[in-house]
Amino acid sequence: MEQQQQVRSKRNGVVQVQDGSDIRALVENKEAFAKFVDDRFRKLDVDGDGRLSVKELQPAVADIGAAIGLPARGSSRQADHIYAEVLNEFTHGKQDSVSKSDFQRVLSDILLGMAAGLQRDPIMILRINGEDLNEFLDSSRYEPEAAAMFSQVNPGNNASLRQCLLAALRHLTVDHGMPPASDSWVVENIIEPAMQKLTYDQLDQPVSREAFFQEFKKFLSIVTQRLQQHPVIVAHTENTFDGNGIRRLLSNKFEFDKLLDSVWRDVPKEHKDKTSKEYLRVALDRIADSASLPPYGAVDQVDAVVNEAFKMAKADDGKVVDEAEFKKLLTEILGAIMLQLDGNPISVSTNTVVHEPMSAPSPLLSPTPLSPMVSSPSE
Repeated sequence: MEQQQQVRSKRNGVVQVQDGSDIRALVENKEAFAKFVDDRFRKLDVDGDGRLSVKELQPAVADIGAAIGLPARGSSRQADHIYAEVLNEFTHGKQDSVSKSDFQRVLSDILLGMAAGLQRDPIMILRINGEDLNEFLDSSRYEPEAAAMFSQVNPGNNASLRQCLLAALRHLTVDHGMPPASDSWVVENIIEPAMQKLTYDQLDQPVSREAFFQEFKKFLSIVTQRLQQHPVIVAHTENTFDGNGIRRLLSNKFEFDKLLDSVWRDVPKEHKDKTSKEYLRVALDRIADSASLPPYGAVDQVDAVVNEAFKMAKADDGKVVDEAEFKKLLTEILGAIMLQLDGNPISVSTNTVVHEPMSAPSPLLSPTPLSPMVSSPSE
């Protein structure tokens, strides 16, 4: 949090910090939240029968998944389990449709959970307009950092100027004042037009270190001009996973036991009240927020730690276990993750360009008071 405040204070381009307070204020304002639910329910209720079928709930479930950072449905078995659990929260696993009151109650719980997550890990909305990049070019940082980039992107001294420029660009971050160079909008509207202004016959020739310094600076100056004309909005997050959240959870035995009971109650059961170990991953995702962990599939480095913990606990063999063994394995997995993160904390910074309000307009989250990120880069 302190690191994010430092980033916020040093960047003139910060548009807004999403800390969950707007979401919480909306849910806690009974009149405003009732109107919000009425509007969303009406848009989801395609057939107008006053209830939401499982099919009509799907867009809401997909938007909630996207809002918590899950990959699209169908791209991950673990993520699909979570999507199923979200849907189950609405239908209780039994109903084929839900009333407006049930929809409001469950949506309230989910949004308050999202607000708690944003309070812990705020999202900064940055407006990148070339100022910081221009400052980097004029600073003493430029030459040593450009030298380090050149040694990484051209180790054999046979890469072309074009290859070196594009590769070096990917080493720049929002800290330099550069939006993600891999984003298609940034490529089409910022990078390619800037590249076209360079001398064409030099671009496909091998480049020396000295020539790279000169051409990279020229290239970035043109990129700066493009950013002044076409500012880019970027959602920026910084998170450190160090195991402290797990430690706090495990130290509160009463709350942890309640959480384990809740998780066990919701997993599918087989013969004699047993369940497959495969649901341990689903259970871990259900308590991830309480343990200050990201959803599985959201952070590769944390996924690797989780996978190792499951391997150590032999939790991926698909065997069935009873309640006591299930809870014991889940506790051991959390402990193993905690120890690994305690010794090797993982810091992650993510930057996502904010485009139009989703390619398919979202009946639930777009546009809403909950989505200030729904804005496109200025043209």
